[in-house]
Amino acid sequence: YAPWCPACQQIELTWESFAKESEHLDITVGKVDVTQEPGLSGRFFVTTLPTIYHANDGIFRRYRGSRTLEDLQGYILERKWEAVEPVAGWKSPSSIMMHGMAGLFHFSGWIRQIHSYLTGTLGIHVWISYAIFILATLLIGLFLGL
Repeated sequence: YAPWCPACQQIELTWESFAKESEHLDITVGKVDVTQEPGLSGRFFVTTLPTIYHANDGIFRRYRGSRTLEDLQGYILERKWEAVEPVAGWKSPSSIMMHGMAGLFHFSGWIRQIHSYLTGTLGIHVWISYAIFILATLLIGLFLGL
């Protein structure tokens, strides 16, 4: 979820109720703020918000059903998750591919922080910051090419 997401705000009370019932369902329910954990959004290949996953014994399934409390509970109690095809091996959050994707998301956050430091703290104009990144990209490419 993300705090600014209207769909996430709409499901929040239902999700909190589901989390309170989780002990009776013998499951653990959690939520992750993708603005605070960009690596996880890359690892789980989150493209829409909110995104709900069911994980059991290291096998991940994406929940695409109704987001009512009754349907969420039914998904677990009636074991509807068994009929859902698991996430493909290469797209699984535990795969090497998604580990690399998480790294790219972390890297993009690092670049954003550097850009904010250059423009906000040092007061450098935005276009000069872009030019610094372009020059750095070219120099790194030349160095690796040699």
